[in-house]
Amino acid sequence: MEHVHELIIDLALILGAAGITTLIFKKLKQPLVLGYIITGLLVSPNFHLFPTITDTATIKVWADIGVIFLLFSLGLEFSFKKLLKVGGSSAVTGIYEVSFMLLFGYITGQLLGWSTMDSIFLGGIISISSTTIIIRAFDELGVKTQKFASLVLGVLVIEDLVAVLLLVLLSTVAVSQQFSGATMLFSVLKLVFFLILWFVSGIYLLPTFLKRVRKLVNDETLLVLSLGFCLLMVVLATKVGFSSALGAFIMGSILAETRESERIEHLVKSVKDLFGAIFFVSVGMLINLAVLWQYIVPVLILAAVVICGKTLNATIGSLISGQPLKQSLQTGMSLSQIGEFSFIIATLGGIDLKVTSPFLYPIAVGVSVLTTFTSPYMIRLSEPLYNWLEKHLPASWISYLNRYSTGAQKIQTTSTWRLLLRSYLRIIILHLVIITGIILLVTTYVGPLLDKRIANSTISSLTTALITLLLAAPFLWALGFRRIDRISFSKLWLNKGYNRGPLVLLEVIRVALCVLIVGFLLNRVFSVTVALAGAVAIIILVIILFSKRLQSFYGRIEHRFLTNLHSKEAEPTPSGQRVDSDLIPWDGHLAYFDIPPEATCVGKTLVELGWREKYGINVALIERGKRLIHVPTRQERLYPADRIAVIGTDDQLEDFAHTIESEDILAPAEADGENIKLMQITLDKNSPFTGKSIRESDIRNTTSGLVVGVERDGERRLNPDSSFVLEAGDLVWIVGNKDRLREAIQLSVT
Repeated sequence: MEHVHELIIDLALILGAAGITTLIFKKLKQPLVLGYIITGLLVSPNFHLFPTITDTATIKVWADIGVIFLLFSLGLEFSFKKLLKVGGSSAVTGIYEVSFMLLFGYITGQLLGWSTMDSIFLGGIISISSTTIIIRAFDELGVKTQKFASLVLGVLVIEDLVAVLLLVLLSTVAVSQQFSGATMLFSVLKLVFFLILWFVSGIYLLPTFLKRVRKLVNDETLLVLSLGFCLLMVVLATKVGFSSALGAFIMGSILAETRESERIEHLVKSVKDLFGAIFFVSVGMLINLAVLWQYIVPVLILAAVVICGKTLNATIGSLISGQPLKQSLQTGMSLSQIGEFSFIIATLGGIDLKVTSPFLYPIAVGVSVLTTFTSPYMIRLSEPLYNWLEKHLPASWISYLNRYSTGAQKIQTTSTWRLLLRSYLRIIILHLVIITGIILLVTTYVGPLLDKRIANSTISSLTTALITLLLAAPFLWALGFRRIDRISFSKLWLNKGYNRGPLVLLEVIRVALCVLIVGFLLNRVFSVTVALAGAVAIIILVIILFSKRLQSFYGRIEHRFLTNLHSKEAEPTPSGQRVDSDLIPWDGHLAYFDIPPEATCVGKTLVELGWREKYGINVALIERGKRLIHVPTRQERLYPADRIAVIGTDDQLEDFAHTIESEDILAPAEADGENIKLMQITLDKNSPFTGKSIRESDIRNTTSGLVVGVERDGERRLNPDSSFVLEAGDLVWIVGNKDRLREAIQLSVT
């Protein structure tokens, strides 16, 4: 009789129990994560009522694989460009909230008498909210179309990135056993360096590779390739001193920028669900009920710290970022729980690094369970609590918060100097990272090979330096001599005489960096003086003889990189523009709806439907396959499978959605925006729109936009008539192309 390996028996027990628990929790409408944790508790050696796991060490390996695939899937959903789209409000809110929760966790740990390391890791555990639980709660409560939901989802993107950074920093603290500012700074700089290097090289290579083999790749091959890329990056990340989770996250973020990202995400989902279930079951296996009961008081205290602390800090952070009190409070109360990242951080400290006390892990699980159960109730109570505060807070406070919120969200004119300095900084940092990466690659791998094959060390070193210079030459040329933002540079050069000195200094700094890099490479063979003189001679020679060739070669490299970077957007929408929801003080925002073929509104024009008159909403965009109709006219008809972006307040959108859904006409769709946004500007006397009616200002053609609101002397007018005359000091809300709007404002700058 064939013997069955213990691992197979354990997996049968885990997956069978998890399957039953999944059905029960689905029926109870509770998060599946809690079901997996309870399953782990029931089949663990700490609980003897049911059959238990025997090979815990192997299950731990499977759980580690689960963490890798969880982070890989998170990276696929993340995308570095998505980080740039979340907006300043989400960034300020997320960073403020996480920073203070780290402090709250450390202080709470110290007050409980825990060690410094336990307190530091506790701060990380309670600082990150659960994306899975929040999205599920939003679906069940039907609040995804409300204004605050967009802000919450943006904050979750920021938290995910901060969580990855925390994994690196906490590992550094655990290894060094001290909180050294220099060590932490070095770790952050090292992380930023490798993030830029991996992202740039990955975007340059992977999309091109996937494009060329597209005809050969079916679903099975693409799945194998994706998981192979993931595990290769895991190995690479661990080789340079980072965690395997970070490597998986980075590869997911790189693949998220390819045309195949949605297909990869779909293929990987089943693998992630399987290994994710094993990971969360392993979390439950480590719970000792006796220990948990022993520390029930700290669990209750920390649950209160999470609920109150995250609500308070996220609300304050949102207020600081310029959001109204209502949306800020709803955001804070939605984030008042911890989840999957908390388990990963607890595992890192207690199991992987073994620097925290054994009780910290079950406490983290207990706090997560409690806050998960309270999360839906916190979201429901946010609006009643706001109504209560509005009645009881002093009127002067409410007025001040409204004025601050309005002022904080104005689109400010960006100075030409700021634009130019930003371009210089981006070019210098990017190319320094690439050149440094080339130097490290050649000196680490090519140099030792040449030393073995060439007896003369001087010739070997000189050959290594020359190979490095050849590979880095295009990027050295771009660093020192490529023209940067010619329009801003010319405008400053011709504007006033005192601009020319700083502009010349910027160019000198770029050339000096090139000289120092080349001199550093030559210094391996020659003295400092000879190396610097040789560097100057080489650079002059390059300018005279090879400048055009290097420019052409670098241009091809840059074109390929930018094509790969934007290939995902270029394929579905040639115009490259979609609507993105931004936040304004009126509680107005964009929601998205899909029109099914059987909808009664199909074939009717917008004026026939009369949605603006019935619900007070505006249709800002119609997406029809690859065609985008920006700010459609009243005569535009709706067709099956159209996707519409609708602007309105929370109440208007809720009324619209309920009425429409009751007729089985529309279903809410998730936002996926880019260049078209809901924006606010303040008109001054130099504005090109001041003194003109909305029709005369030609805003529709200038910005591909539509004026949806105007505030004048504290009085707000929604959807003003086209004959309304704009005046200096007006606050104007426009749905339009953000880049074209900024350009129009920039025209008024002298």
